[in-house]
Amino acid sequence: AALRRTDVILEVGPGTGNLTVKMLEKVKKVIACEIDPRLVGELQKRVQGTCLANKLEIKVGDVLKTDLPFFDACVANLPYQISSPFVFKLLLHRPFFRCAILMFQREFALRLVAKPGTKLYCRLSINTQLLARVDHLMKVGKNNFRPPPKVESSVVRIEPKNPPPPINFQEWDGLVRIAFVRKNKTLAAAFKSSAVEQLLDHNYRIHCSLHNTVKKIQTVLKNTGYSEKRARSMDIDDFIRLLHGFNSEGIHFS
Repeated sequence: AALRRTDVILEVGPGTGNLTVKMLEKVKKVIACEIDPRLVGELQKRVQGTCLANKLEIKVGDVLKTDLPFFDACVANLPYQISSPFVFKLLLHRPFFRCAILMFQREFALRLVAKPGTKLYCRLSINTQLLARVDHLMKVGKNNFRPPPKVESSVVRIEPKNPPPPINFQEWDGLVRIAFVRKNKTLAAAFKSSAVEQLLDHNYRIHCSLHNTVKKIQTVLKNTGYSEKRARSMDIDDFIRLLHGFNSEGIHFS
Protein backbone atom coordinates (compact mmCIF):
# COMPACT_ATOMS: atom_id res chain seq x y z
CA ALA A 1 0.00 0.00 0.00
CA ALA A 2 3.06 2.28 0.33
CA LEU A 3 1.43 4.04 3.28
CA ARG A 4 2.44 7.63 4.03
CA ARG A 5 2.43 9.60 7.29
CA THR A 6 -0.21 11.95 5.85
CA ASP A 7 -2.59 9.20 4.66
CA VAL A 8 -6.19 8.64 5.69
CA ILE A 9 -6.90 4.91 5.31
CA LEU A 10 -10.25 3.19 4.90
CA GLU A 11 -10.41 -0.30 6.40
CA VAL A 12 -13.51 -2.50 6.01
CA GLY A 13 -14.03 -5.38 8.45
CA PRO A 14 -11.21 -4.58 10.92
CA GLY A 15 -12.23 -7.45 13.25
CA THR A 16 -10.12 -7.32 16.42
CA GLY A 17 -7.74 -4.82 14.83
CA ASN A 18 -4.51 -6.69 14.00
CA LEU A 19 -4.12 -4.86 10.70
CA THR A 20 -5.67 -1.66 12.08
CA VAL A 21 -3.00 -1.23 14.78
CA LYS A 22 -0.16 -1.81 12.29
CA MET A 23 -1.59 0.92 10.05
CA LEU A 24 -2.30 3.37 12.89
CA GLU A 25 1.45 3.35 13.66
CA LYS A 26 2.23 4.53 10.12
CA VAL A 27 -0.54 6.91 9.02
CA LYS A 28 -2.43 10.05 10.02
CA LYS A 29 -5.80 8.32 10.48
CA VAL A 30 -7.64 5.01 9.97
CA ILE A 31 -11.39 5.00 9.37
CA ALA A 32 -12.56 1.48 10.22
CA CYS A 33 -16.02 0.27 9.11
CA GLU A 34 -17.37 -2.56 11.25
CA ILE A 35 -20.88 -4.03 11.29
CA ASP A 36 -20.49 -6.17 14.45
CA PRO A 37 -20.89 -4.13 17.68
CA ARG A 38 -18.94 -6.72 19.72
CA LEU A 39 -15.89 -6.31 17.48
CA VAL A 40 -16.25 -2.52 17.69
CA GLY A 41 -15.93 -2.88 21.47
CA GLU A 42 -12.82 -5.08 21.09
CA LEU A 43 -11.22 -2.57 18.74
CA GLN A 44 -11.93 0.40 21.04
CA LYS A 45 -10.52 -1.50 24.03
CA ARG A 46 -7.39 -2.33 22.10
CA VAL A 47 -6.38 1.30 21.45
CA GLN A 48 -7.87 2.84 24.59
CA GLY A 49 -5.36 4.88 26.57
CA THR A 50 -2.68 4.64 23.85
CA CYS A 51 -1.36 7.35 21.55
CA LEU A 52 -3.15 5.56 18.67
CA ALA A 53 -6.67 6.13 20.03
CA ASN A 54 -7.12 9.63 18.55
CA LYS A 55 -6.02 8.42 15.09
CA LEU A 56 -8.81 5.83 14.87
CA GLU A 57 -12.36 6.59 13.74
CA ILE A 58 -14.85 3.72 13.83
CA LYS A 59 -17.96 3.76 11.64
CA VAL A 60 -20.50 1.21 12.90
CA GLY A 61 -22.82 -0.29 10.30
CA ASP A 62 -23.05 -1.83 6.83
CA VAL A 63 -20.41 -0.26 4.58
CA LEU A 64 -22.55 -0.94 1.49
CA LYS A 65 -25.35 1.24 2.90
CA THR A 66 -23.21 4.18 4.06
CA ASP A 67 -21.53 6.96 2.13
CA LEU A 68 -17.79 6.43 2.03
CA PRO A 69 -15.71 9.18 3.63
CA PHE A 70 -12.70 10.85 2.00
CA PHE A 71 -9.64 8.54 2.08
CA ASP A 72 -6.25 8.20 0.34
CA ALA A 73 -6.10 4.40 0.23
CA CYS A 74 -8.26 1.45 1.18
CA VAL A 75 -6.51 -1.48 2.86
CA ALA A 76 -8.68 -4.36 4.03
CA ASN A 77 -9.12 -8.06 4.55
CA LEU A 78 -12.66 -7.79 3.23
CA PRO A 79 -15.68 -9.85 4.33
CA TYR A 80 -15.74 -12.02 1.18
CA GLN A 81 -19.53 -11.99 0.77
CA ILE A 82 -19.49 -8.25 -0.07
CA SER A 83 -16.54 -8.43 -2.51
CA SER A 84 -18.36 -7.58 -5.73
CA PRO A 85 -20.68 -4.75 -4.57
CA PHE A 86 -17.87 -3.21 -2.55
CA VAL A 87 -15.44 -3.14 -5.49
CA PHE A 88 -17.98 -1.16 -7.56
CA LYS A 89 -18.84 1.15 -4.67
CA LEU A 90 -15.10 1.88 -4.45
CA LEU A 91 -14.63 2.44 -8.18
CA LEU A 92 -17.56 4.84 -8.47
CA HIS A 93 -16.46 6.76 -5.34
CA ARG A 94 -15.37 10.39 -5.71
CA PRO A 95 -13.00 12.07 -5.04
CA PHE A 96 -10.50 9.55 -6.39
CA PHE A 97 -8.32 7.56 -4.00
CA ARG A 98 -4.76 6.43 -4.73
CA CYS A 99 -5.19 2.67 -4.50
CA ALA A 100 -6.93 -0.20 -2.74
CA ILE A 101 -5.06 -3.25 -1.42
CA LEU A 102 -7.69 -5.89 -0.73
CA MET A 103 -7.77 -9.56 0.16
CA PHE A 104 -10.39 -11.64 -1.66
CA GLN A 105 -11.30 -15.27 -2.17
CA ARG A 106 -8.83 -16.59 -4.78
CA GLU A 107 -11.35 -17.27 -7.54
CA PHE A 108 -12.88 -13.79 -7.19
CA ALA A 109 -9.40 -12.22 -7.40
CA LEU A 110 -8.63 -14.23 -10.55
CA ARG A 111 -11.89 -13.05 -12.13
CA LEU A 112 -10.88 -9.42 -11.49
CA VAL A 113 -7.68 -9.86 -13.51
CA ALA A 114 -8.97 -12.37 -16.13
CA LYS A 115 -8.23 -11.57 -19.78
CA PRO A 116 -10.54 -11.97 -22.83
CA GLY A 117 -10.71 -15.56 -24.05
CA THR A 118 -9.91 -17.13 -20.66
CA LYS A 119 -12.34 -19.28 -18.67
CA LEU A 120 -12.82 -16.85 -15.76
CA TYR A 121 -13.32 -13.74 -17.96
CA CYS A 122 -16.74 -12.27 -17.13
CA ARG A 123 -18.72 -9.08 -16.64
CA LEU A 124 -16.87 -8.44 -13.36
CA SER A 125 -13.50 -8.62 -15.20
CA ILE A 126 -14.36 -6.16 -17.96
CA ASN A 127 -16.23 -3.70 -15.71
CA THR A 128 -13.39 -3.55 -13.19
CA GLN A 129 -10.71 -3.25 -15.88
CA LEU A 130 -12.66 -0.44 -17.59
CA LEU A 131 -12.45 1.67 -14.42
CA ALA A 132 -9.16 0.56 -12.87
CA ARG A 133 -5.81 -1.10 -13.25
CA VAL A 134 -5.91 -4.39 -11.35
CA ASP A 135 -2.90 -6.48 -10.28
CA HIS A 136 -2.79 -9.83 -8.50
CA LEU A 137 -0.08 -9.34 -5.84
CA MET A 138 0.13 -12.57 -3.88
CA LYS A 139 -1.60 -15.79 -2.89
CA VAL A 140 -2.50 -16.39 0.75
CA GLY A 141 -3.00 -20.04 1.67
CA LYS A 142 -5.83 -21.05 4.01
CA ASN A 143 -3.35 -22.23 6.66
CA ASN A 144 -2.44 -18.60 7.35
CA PHE A 145 -5.85 -18.22 9.02
CA ARG A 146 -7.16 -19.41 12.41
CA PRO A 147 -9.37 -21.34 12.00
CA PRO A 148 -8.45 -22.25 8.38
CA PRO A 149 -11.32 -21.38 5.97
CA LYS A 150 -12.42 -23.68 3.14
CA VAL A 151 -11.12 -21.30 0.43
CA GLU A 152 -7.76 -19.97 -0.71
CA SER A 153 -7.23 -16.18 -0.77
CA SER A 154 -5.35 -13.59 -2.81
CA VAL A 155 -4.24 -9.99 -2.33
CA VAL A 156 -5.07 -7.59 -5.16
CA ARG A 157 -4.13 -3.99 -5.91
CA ILE A 158 -6.80 -1.80 -7.55
CA GLU A 159 -5.81 1.61 -8.89
CA PRO A 160 -8.67 3.73 -10.30
CA LYS A 161 -8.16 5.25 -13.75
CA ASN A 162 -8.07 9.00 -13.28
CA PRO A 163 -9.60 10.54 -15.30
CA PRO A 164 -12.10 7.72 -15.88
CA PRO A 165 -13.04 6.72 -19.45
CA PRO A 166 -15.59 9.19 -20.92
CA ILE A 167 -18.44 6.67 -20.84
CA ASN A 168 -21.86 6.56 -19.19
CA PHE A 169 -21.22 3.61 -16.86
CA GLN A 170 -24.92 2.75 -16.52
CA GLU A 171 -25.21 2.35 -20.30
CA TRP A 172 -21.93 0.47 -20.53
CA ASP A 173 -23.04 -1.97 -17.82
CA GLY A 174 -26.41 -2.44 -19.55
CA LEU A 175 -24.67 -3.50 -22.76
CA VAL A 176 -22.11 -5.73 -21.03
CA ARG A 177 -24.83 -7.38 -18.90
CA ILE A 178 -26.73 -8.47 -22.06
CA ALA A 179 -23.56 -9.68 -23.78
CA PHE A 180 -22.38 -11.75 -20.79
CA VAL A 181 -25.69 -13.44 -19.87
CA ARG A 182 -24.64 -16.13 -22.36
CA LYS A 183 -21.02 -15.22 -22.91
CA ASN A 184 -20.42 -18.19 -25.23
CA LYS A 185 -23.23 -17.22 -27.61
CA THR A 186 -22.67 -14.91 -30.56
CA LEU A 187 -23.92 -11.37 -29.97
CA ALA A 188 -26.43 -11.81 -32.81
CA ALA A 189 -28.00 -14.65 -30.78
CA ALA A 190 -27.73 -12.87 -27.41
CA PHE A 191 -29.59 -9.82 -28.73
CA LYS A 192 -32.42 -11.92 -30.21
CA SER A 193 -33.94 -12.73 -26.80
CA SER A 194 -37.40 -11.20 -26.42
CA ALA A 195 -36.57 -9.63 -23.02
CA VAL A 196 -33.60 -7.80 -24.59
CA GLU A 197 -35.70 -6.67 -27.56
CA GLN A 198 -38.43 -5.31 -25.27
CA LEU A 199 -35.93 -3.42 -23.09
CA LEU A 200 -34.18 -1.83 -26.06
CA ASP A 201 -37.43 -1.10 -27.84
CA HIS A 202 -38.66 0.72 -24.73
CA ASN A 203 -35.42 2.74 -24.45
CA TYR A 204 -35.44 3.44 -28.18
CA ARG A 205 -38.97 4.83 -28.07
CA ILE A 206 -38.09 7.08 -25.13
CA HIS A 207 -35.14 8.48 -27.10
CA CYS A 208 -36.56 8.51 -30.63
CA SER A 209 -40.28 7.70 -30.60
CA LEU A 210 -39.68 5.06 -33.31
CA HIS A 211 -40.22 1.31 -33.75
CA ASN A 212 -38.40 -1.46 -35.58
CA THR A 213 -35.68 -1.93 -32.98
CA VAL A 214 -35.04 -5.61 -33.78
CA LYS A 215 -33.86 -4.92 -37.30
CA LYS A 216 -31.83 -1.98 -36.12
CA ILE A 217 -30.03 -4.05 -33.44
CA GLN A 218 -28.97 -6.66 -35.99
CA THR A 219 -27.89 -3.91 -38.44
CA VAL A 220 -25.69 -2.27 -35.77
CA LEU A 221 -24.14 -5.65 -34.88
CA LYS A 222 -23.43 -6.30 -38.56
CA ASN A 223 -22.11 -2.81 -39.34
CA THR A 224 -19.76 -2.81 -36.35
CA GLY A 225 -18.53 -6.31 -37.26
CA TYR A 226 -19.56 -7.84 -33.91
CA SER A 227 -22.52 -9.94 -35.02
CA GLU A 228 -20.63 -13.26 -34.81
CA LYS A 229 -18.32 -12.28 -31.93
CA ARG A 230 -18.76 -13.76 -28.45
CA ALA A 231 -18.55 -11.72 -25.22
CA ARG A 232 -15.99 -14.11 -23.70
CA SER A 233 -13.37 -12.99 -26.24
CA MET A 234 -14.17 -9.25 -26.51
CA ASP A 235 -12.05 -6.63 -24.76
CA ILE A 236 -12.82 -3.13 -23.45
CA ASP A 237 -12.17 -1.43 -26.82
CA ASP A 238 -14.56 -3.84 -28.54
CA PHE A 239 -17.37 -2.99 -26.14
CA ILE A 240 -16.67 0.76 -26.38
CA ARG A 241 -16.94 0.56 -30.20
CA LEU A 242 -20.13 -1.47 -29.93
CA LEU A 243 -21.71 0.93 -27.42
CA HIS A 244 -20.90 3.90 -29.67
CA GLY A 245 -22.40 2.01 -32.61
CA PHE A 246 -25.69 1.46 -30.73
CA ASN A 247 -25.81 4.99 -29.30
CA SER A 248 -25.24 6.60 -32.69
CA GLU A 249 -28.36 4.77 -33.93
CA GLY A 250 -30.38 5.95 -30.90
CA ILE A 251 -30.28 2.62 -29.05
CA HIS A 252 -29.58 3.01 -25.31
CA PHE A 253 -29.10 0.63 -22.40
CA SER A 254 -29.67 2.61 -19.20
